[in-house]
Amino acid sequence: MFEFQKQQAAFAAHIRNPEKNAGPENIEARRLKVYTELFFNNIEGFISGGFPVLKSLFSEEAWLEMVRGFVEHHQSHTPYFLEISEEFLAYLEDDQLPIHDEFPFARELAHYEWLELALDVADEEHDRTGLDANGNLLKQVPIVSSLAWPVVYQWPVHEIRRDSIPGAPSQQPVCIVVYRNRMDEVAFLEVNPVTLRLLEILTVSDDHEAVPDKTGEQALTQIAEEMQQSDVSAIIEFGSSILEQLRSLGIILGAVSR
Repeated sequence: MFEFQKQQAAFAAHIRNPEKNAGPENIEARRLKVYTELFFNNIEGFISGGFPVLKSLFSEEAWLEMVRGFVEHHQSHTPYFLEISEEFLAYLEDDQLPIHDEFPFARELAHYEWLELALDVADEEHDRTGLDANGNLLKQVPIVSSLAWPVVYQWPVHEIRRDSIPGAPSQQPVCIVVYRNRMDEVAFLEVNPVTLRLLEILTVSDDHEAVPDKTGEQALTQIAEEMQQSDVSAIIEFGSSILEQLRSLGIILGAVSR
C-alpha cells in the first residue's frame, strides 16, 4: 500500500469512528474534529429526518450509538444524501444488530417510514394517453397510479409510537397503500387483503406484463372466483364502491378502453 493510501485509510477510519481510530498524524486534531463532527451530524440529521418514529423509541444516547454503528460498519453504495435513508434500511437487514432484540418490528417500521421519502421524490411513470379521469371503472380498464405502492407488514407499523409499542405481530396481515395524491402529498390508506389483491389484479395483466388489461368488472369477478363466492353480482356491487373510493383518493387515476 502506498503512503497516500495509508493516509486515506487512516483518515476514513477516523471519520467513521474517531474514538476508536486515530487520525493521520500530519493533520491538526482540531481540524479533524470539526470535519468528523460535521460528517456525522449531517448523516445523523438525514437519518433522524427520515425515521422520526423509529428515533423516538430510543434515548438520545442509544440513537446516536446506533447511527455511529451505521457510519462505522455499513459499506454504502451511493454518495447521495437523498439515498442515505435507503442505505440505512440496508444496514438494518443485519439480523445481528441489537435493535432487533429490543424492537423486532424495527425493520418493517423503518421501511414504512422510508416509503414516505421515496414516494415524495419518485417520478410518475404513466402514459396518460387515452385516460379518462371520469371513465367507467367497471366497463373500462381502471389505471392504478404508479405513485400508489401497496405493502404488507406483519406488525402494525402505522400505529407504533413511543407510548404504543406492540408486543407481538398482528394476527392478520397489515395491508397499506402508500400513495401520492393529486396535491402531491404522500398519504397512507389501510386496506384489507381483498382490496390489496384487487389493486394487484388491476396492475398486472394475465401475461404478467405491467400493462393492465382487465376491466373493473372482470377484476372483481376474478376476486369472487378466488374467494369462492357464488354471488358475483354482490361482489361487483361492493367492489364498485371500493374502486370509486380509490379514484377519489388518486390511487386510481381513471380508466381507458382496451
